Amino acid sequence: MRRPPTSQIPGWYAWPLLAVLVVLLFWLASAVPPAEQRHEIAYSSFKELARDDLVTEVTLRGHLVHGTLAQPRSIGPEGERGELFSSHVPATGDETLLPLLEDRGVAIRVQPDTDGEGLTRLLFLIPWLFLILLFFLLYRRAGGGAGGGPGGLGDFLNKSIHLQANVPKVRFDDVAGHTNAKREVTELVEFMRDPQRYRRLGADVPHGVLLMGPPGTGKTLLARALAGEAGVRFFSISASEFIEVYVGVGASRVRRLFEAAKKAAPAIIFIDELDSVGRTRGAGVGGGHDEREQTLNQILAEMDGFESNEAVIVLAATNRPDVLDPALLRPGRFDRHVTLDLPDRNEREAILRVHTRKVPLAEDADLATISAGTPGFSGADLRNLVNEAAMAAARENADQVAMKHFEECRDRLLLGTARTLAIHPEERHRLAVHECGHAIVAYHIPTADPLYKVSIIPRGRSLGGTQQLPERERQTLTEDYLHGRVAVLLGGRMAERVVLGTVSSGADDDIRQATSLARAMVTRWGMSPELGPLDLRDSEDQPFLGREIAQPRRHSEHAAQQVDQAVRSLLTEAEQHAESIIREHRDAFDRMVQELERQETLDREAIEACLSDVPGSTLPVPIASGEESSGTLVPLPGRSP
Repeated sequence: MRRPPTSQIPGWYAWPLLAVLVVLLFWLASAVPPAEQRHEIAYSSFKELARDDLVTEVTLRGHLVHGTLAQPRSIGPEGERGELFSSHVPATGDETLLPLLEDRGVAIRVQPDTDGEGLTRLLFLIPWLFLILLFFLLYRRAGGGAGGGPGGLGDFLNKSIHLQANVPKVRFDDVAGHTNAKREVTELVEFMRDPQRYRRLGADVPHGVLLMGPPGTGKTLLARALAGEAGVRFFSISASEFIEVYVGVGASRVRRLFEAAKKAAPAIIFIDELDSVGRTRGAGVGGGHDEREQTLNQILAEMDGFESNEAVIVLAATNRPDVLDPALLRPGRFDRHVTLDLPDRNEREAILRVHTRKVPLAEDADLATISAGTPGFSGADLRNLVNEAAMAAARENADQVAMKHFEECRDRLLLGTARTLAIHPEERHRLAVHECGHAIVAYHIPTADPLYKVSIIPRGRSLGGTQQLPERERQTLTEDYLHGRVAVLLGGRMAERVVLGTVSSGADDDIRQATSLARAMVTRWGMSPELGPLDLRDSEDQPFLGREIAQPRRHSEHAAQQVDQAVRSLLTEAEQHAESIIREHRDAFDRMVQELERQETLDREAIEACLSDVPGSTLPVPIASGEESSGTLVPLPGRSP
């Protein structure tokens, strides 16, 4: 609806502003003396006129002298006649001037110098003018937030809503994967298309749907696809756009948004990053007068005021559902929760096919193999992988994107960009020993993930890396697998101690990961026989995230000491296991170190060639691209500089 035009300056303070400007002009004009028709003459001519008794009156103003002659004479530059003249006194002064004028009986007047008075007054007024202008702009902006004149916050909100209130062109076919999530929201599409089918049976479709999941899983894309599939208007806004420095502006924006959606019904409202305003109330500093809480209260009131016959559905997205206010999650508001998990292998392949529709692929570019090598990748990560591979092919002036481009970009995304670094031969040998320690321990532990690549080429912040290819995507972690994982993490450090006699700082990240994993086994998963199934974890809630600022420790100091002893015992046992493997297969280990120093990177076949002659040790058979279970690159960080 178009608003009637309004004046740029409201009338109630236009006249006072005009009066201030008039007073200012008069005040500045008073500092300027009235102009007179005077002829400027040389100082020597002025003194000569005074000696001849032709000067009757003078006025001294600083270094300027204004004089009056007894009768008009030729004193102008072109012989013009006049009786008023002016002259400049030398800057050094003239001690003979006043005695000369007094002897000749000339009337002498002295006036203050006001040449710079107007400028001084103007400089004095500039700060006040700036404050008046600032107050004027702030008033207009605050008035716009409450529905005031043009240029205010009201115009911004109306503009953002009307520009985004359209029917998206995205459909469910453009959203690869997330079969379960699409199945849950399909019912909303049917309600939008045929609401009478539900109303005749007295059914109310949920007014609020909360999309939860890690970043990059496609929550916003699914919301747009829902609106596009239903063919309804889509009002999209980020929750952070509600917040403004002026109290009440957020609540006003919420009201405007819901009013516009009700007028355009059937419609969908999408609020992105809901946790920025929907966090648990009372955890902030401002209490009930906090702008975020007022905005949240308005959202709750608007959703609670929905009538059953209003075809308006509110969708919200967040990756922190644990900090949301319970009032948002109760029935009648966001009572349906849809979780978007990271895609599995088949879903990753489908996502890659969507993102490679316009990308010319080479014959060796197998999307099934790429999807098998990227577990843990979100939809955004896969899109970035395709884009990086296309850019790598463009840098080589290639006509198609080949498999090597995908593998190169995958390694760069996981480990960082390869960099040139001068490494001393002794340090390079230690680095090879460290990485081979990880590799040989992983090779001989049956529950460990199969090896994929070992490299001593510096990438990112790491000087080297050991990459493993999981056989399947695990939803739960068994105790045997975790013990093997800790042993693999500490294998590089033990290899340095066994082969070189000392350890280095390169195991910093390995120790951190191993300690964190061992502590989780003891405190969270009850895998310590001494402590048993007790939840002994420390509080993981951070201040001002919507929960308590601090939580008391839920176990005694004696229990904490037992936790430390259990963690140390797990780490010591893992070190001993890794050491026994390295000593038992020392010949194969030395051969692998030499080969790694020579080639700098060993792939799966090269690793098997180095270790295959060891009795009873074989690499797990690679899983074919068409099988259900598949793997990917999981980096095991090497030494950090």
